[in-house]
Amino acid sequence: MLRSVKGLKDILPQHASQWQHIETVARTLASQYGFSEIRIPIFEFTELYARSIGGTTDIVEKEMYTFLDRDGSSLTLRPEGTAGVARAVLEHKLLDSPSTRKLFYLGPMFRHERPQAGRYRQFHQFGVEAFGTDDPLIDVEVITLLWNFFSSLCLKDLSLNINSIGTQEDREGYIQKLREFLSPTLTVLCENCQRRYSTNTLRILDCKVPSCQETTQDVPVLIDYLSDTSKIHFEAVLDGLTSLQIPYSINHRLVRGLDYYSRTTFEITSPHLGAQSTIGAGGRYDGLLQVLHGPPTPAIGFAVGLERVSLLLAEDQTQKKSPLFFLAGFGDIGKPIAFKLLYELRQSGIRADTDHKARTLKALLRSADKLSAEYSIILGDDEAQSGNVIMRNMHTKAQEIVALNELIQRIHKGC
Repeated sequence: MLRSVKGLKDILPQHASQWQHIETVARTLASQYGFSEIRIPIFEFTELYARSIGGTTDIVEKEMYTFLDRDGSSLTLRPEGTAGVARAVLEHKLLDSPSTRKLFYLGPMFRHERPQAGRYRQFHQFGVEAFGTDDPLIDVEVITLLWNFFSSLCLKDLSLNINSIGTQEDREGYIQKLREFLSPTLTVLCENCQRRYSTNTLRILDCKVPSCQETTQDVPVLIDYLSDTSKIHFEAVLDGLTSLQIPYSINHRLVRGLDYYSRTTFEITSPHLGAQSTIGAGGRYDGLLQVLHGPPTPAIGFAVGLERVSLLLAEDQTQKKSPLFFLAGFGDIGKPIAFKLLYELRQSGIRADTDHKARTLKALLRSADKLSAEYSIILGDDEAQSGNVIMRNMHTKAQEIVALNELIQRIHKGC
């Protein structure tokens, strides 16, 4: 028997309604906040990710699915959404219009990671990107959208962690101090962090290896090295969150290791997911569009892993479906009329189904039970000749006769 590839997961019908609920909440909130949907390709030229994510990151070095096109071009399945959105913004000149400066996306991403709970090699993200202003209030707006997304899904025990990594100039002095602090204990760090020491020093603070966390416990704090301008910006973001009563904690370890990231970084975590506790994260990336040969453009965004969200969502947190009406049509006269009625019910907006394999009333009602239908509409030869149907409540087993030409109106009025 053929099986799916390791690290991929089917979303089966019994779980699809939960995903639809998550996606509906995401689209509704993003629209309320003034974000427009953008749908970007699932693969791009590899150069886009090498430039935007950075050639020294684990994503680019180890995790991307990269392949050669027939013309020899190197293509990569998208490992994240921000780079593709930024490319589209520049290519289609979306910065020229105020209505296209706030964008959101939903869709699959691909990374060759070790599969674990809530993390797969094909995973799905909801993300937003806002371009064109460095006003701290847009930071607050994006963070509150993320917080309200989780609140609307009734997720519990969440924590918002926030930090500022300043500008590239702010970080230069700090990184030098950080290297001086770490140099005597370099051999204690994990292999990844030893490599990061010279290529991506800030990411050492984000390492989850216990020995690295212990070694960096007393490192200098980046906030102490911020310029006055960066400090004012961060304080304004914190004041904005406080004014909206959004609870937060300052986490000095929360960093982004690439040069184009700046100032605000944030993440939301859940204690119910074990070590991989982050369910949504984001920050400012004021230098990204310049890296992609665009104009200097401040920007901020976040991304949410939907697989992790689905693990936290209560089973009854799904979209409420309308009642299902099952057409139990049988007999030489009744079945064709029932089939036409099935079409008319659907055309009028009523959720309806049948079982084309079942031939007897007993088999049809058994199928109605399996489909969890609220009502069965029984229509055999006798009902067809009388111009009536029998409407059967599948829960109470109560039945009543309803005129065929009044059925749709009766259903719309409520059973």
